[in-house]
Amino acid sequence: MNLTVYRRARRALATLCVVWLATNAALAQDPRATAAQAAARDWLELTDRGNAQASWATAGKKFQAALPASGWADSLKKARAPFGAITSRAIFKTVFQTTFPGAPEGDYALIDYTTNFAGRPAAHETVTLERETDGAWRVVGYYIR
Repeated sequence: MNLTVYRRARRALATLCVVWLATNAALAQDPRATAAQAAARDWLELTDRGNAQASWATAGKKFQAALPASGWADSLKKARAPFGAITSRAIFKTVFQTTFPGAPEGDYALIDYTTNFAGRPAAHETVTLERETDGAWRVVGYYIR
């Protein structure tokens, strides 16, 4: 076999393997996880900018009932200010459950992130979402450790 043909065949096979792996990874993603992660990401973008009013307004009913917007603004400042600006965030895991301590039975997603802040590398954030009656995932809890 000609060396050039061999190299082209090897390159084509490698490309095919990469495409196959990427396709299988995309197909393996649970549609619930995709939707919950997108909702969490959108909400976190608001909190990262310090926009407490918008993040409270887009949170779930349980979140809003737990504290007023002004209380959330104070809590967000106190929780995030010591850490500084976010430098990176990656999803560690997404877990779904129907029961959650202190809450009625429902459809919940817990998304754990490994997050690096300027003042605190290797922090962990947990965003808890609930799929509300309209089918949308909304944040009902947020915790940094």
